[in-house]
Amino acid sequence: MTKAKICGLSTPETVAAAVNGGAAFVGFVFFDKSPRNLAPEAAARLVAPLRQTPMKTVAVTVDPDDALVDRLMATLKPDLIQVHGRETPARVREIAARSGAGVIKAFSVSTSADVDQASAFETVAEHLMFDARPVEGAALPGGTGARFDWSLLAGRRFSRPHFLAGGLDPWNVGEAIQASGAPLVDVSSGVERGPGLKDPALITAFLDAVKRA
Repeated sequence: MTKAKICGLSTPETVAAAVNGGAAFVGFVFFDKSPRNLAPEAAARLVAPLRQTPMKTVAVTVDPDDALVDRLMATLKPDLIQVHGRETPARVREIAARSGAGVIKAFSVSTSADVDQASAFETVAEHLMFDARPVEGAALPGGTGARFDWSLLAGRRFSRPHFLAGGLDPWNVGEAIQASGAPLVDVSSGVERGPGLKDPALITAFLDAVKRA
């Protein structure tokens, strides 16, 4: 069964919708340019009720420095750190070793060659993520609602579990799962009523659609 990550959460109501809907992962964004940016301490308060559940907490970052990694581990204590920048395999290994958390390495995809990049990270990342390549000059590396050709992932095999991300919403996620074969899906803007404003009803609808796929 496909599992889902709801990313960019910022309120107790939307975290509750993710929990009640059966999300396997909840993501919190730590990137100044994002409308979903949170302080690690605020995210820690939101996940406090989840500590006794099997749900995985994900800290979403872009080229994080050691100071941010240390702050996240001291406050939020995430299960996974997602890196969405220009991190090298060596840097991913460093982040994993420094934090003790698993690392999700995200890739911006527009061609099959972009998917091929993942092979260099399979020995250092716990999960892989394939997201749509943002337009040139975009302020954000993800969470923009852009999508790529899902069939680029069809039939691909990786030694790590992989997420499909980019432009997913309650109405297309079933088609996306069928077209890509991805075991994990990630949504952010597709369950928002405005930039950074998650909608509990859309979160519920998305998770229901994943279960039906």
